[in-house]
Amino acid sequence: MTIIIRFLCLIIGYACGLLETGVLYGKAKGIDIREHGSGNSGTTNALRVLGKKAGLVVFIGDFCKSFIPCLIVNLVGRHFFADTYLLYVLYIGFGAVLGHNFPFYLNFKGGKGVATTAGTIVGLLSGWMILILLILFVATVAVSRYVSLGSILLMIEFTVLYFIFAINGFLCFNPQIASSKTAMIESMILVVLFSGLAIYKHKANILRLKNHEENKLF
Repeated sequence: MTIIIRFLCLIIGYACGLLETGVLYGKAKGIDIREHGSGNSGTTNALRVLGKKAGLVVFIGDFCKSFIPCLIVNLVGRHFFADTYLLYVLYIGFGAVLGHNFPFYLNFKGGKGVATTAGTIVGLLSGWMILILLILFVATVAVSRYVSLGSILLMIEFTVLYFIFAINGFLCFNPQIASSKTAMIESMILVVLFSGLAIYKHKANILRLKNHEENKLF
């Protein structure tokens, strides 16, 4: 049964992730955003190509397409799977990221999944984790003015914080229960996949950062 729930979460998440806000907003303005700027359909490219309003709209859309399903799974799942429900939150969130990054109807060319991953993180409803990651991300971007650097570090920090919170009992998992401990380990693997995928999608940015050629936010 739990295998079926995992699969359903992935499929539903993928379907939600297919809503490419940047592409839709760009078409409403008469352009294909993937043919401009960095060629990415995400928030940063929308901000650079179409302006602040576009960047905000695209961020909200990409954020909500994972946050809303994650929130629903979180609130419903805790009543049926009290010590494992965050695993399913991560599954539906990961599905949304896959849908955003690899939309089948756009030849699997989507965004980098940072805003969608952020929606998943907030959907975990872990207040301290959200606050710490938000502060670290804003501070990194404010100091460096590199959104890509902030995004890459955010993924690494998310992984580290999630591990710390899970192991120390700040999340729903109960290490004293075998099934819950197994779910916790599985959730950690998912978090590593989240981060690994996001960092991989930033490989060109990493190269530009290394060569001091990366575009700053403004």
